[in-house]
This record gives sequence, structure tokens and C-alpha cells, in this order.
Amino acid sequence: MSFRDSFVDVGFRTLNNVHKAVLRVSRGRVGSSAFGLQVIELVTTGRKSGVLRNTILTAPLYEKDRVVLVASKGGDDRNPLWFRNLVSEPKVTIRANGEAREMRTRVATHEEGASLWPQVIAAYGPYERYRRKSHREIPLVICEPN
Repeated sequence: MSFRDSFVDVGFRTLNNVHKAVLRVSRGRVGSSAFGLQVIELVTTGRKSGVLRNTILTAPLYEKDRVVLVASKGGDDRNPLWFRNLVSEPKVTIRANGEAREMRTRVATHEEGASLWPQVIAAYGPYERYRRKSHREIPLVICEPN
């Protein structure tokens, strides 16, 4: 792993921990939305450790029966760890607005992605820049009730 990769990872981890602390201390009154998007806490199972992992993310599409997540990592060329965890174990918990939802995840197909990307970018324009910046195809994750 390069120095740059390590620096990016530490930055994301720090931002995630600060956001988690703000949500907990404020009991969700501060930090439950960002950039006009719903903030969620995604609970995955570590693919190697089996330990539950909590990650704070924004959901550009947050609906009653579907949540769509973007595995962008800010346009980095590597998939985020949370994405690698849910590919290994698709059962997750999504917490938002004081509610926990058990969900099953799957990576959007190419056809689904073609339909979803315009909606995702309409919700948060910088995702388009992340797509152009990255040398990988950024996955969209569809979360649906168990």
C-alpha cells in the first residue's frame, strides 16, 4: 500500500469516527443529513474477522423499500472496505433516524446502474466527478428488506 493510500484511508477512518461521535452525542439531531442526503450507519460483518463493522455513509436514494449506496471512496481507485465486507456477507443493518432496518445487499447490474446513475448524480453532483476520476467502475449497492 502506498503512502497516499494510507493517508486516504486514515482520512476516511477519522471522518467516519468523528461523524459517528457527533451522531451519538447529539442523538441524531446533528449529522443525520449531509449535502442534502440521508446519512446512514451501515453495519456489515467483517469478511476476515467476522466482527461487526459500523460505517457512516450518505444514501443518495433512500426509500421505504430500497436504499442505494455508492461505493465511491471519493473516486479512489480502490473499493471501500465496507463494500468488500457486504460482497462477502450481504446481510446488513442500516440505521437512520433512530430506526434500524435489516437488509440484504447486492451490486446493481449494468442495466440497473444505467438507470440509477442519473438519479444518484441528480441527488449529489460530485458523484459524476468521482466516476471520471476513478480508474474502476464505481459500484452501486442496492439494499432491500430481507
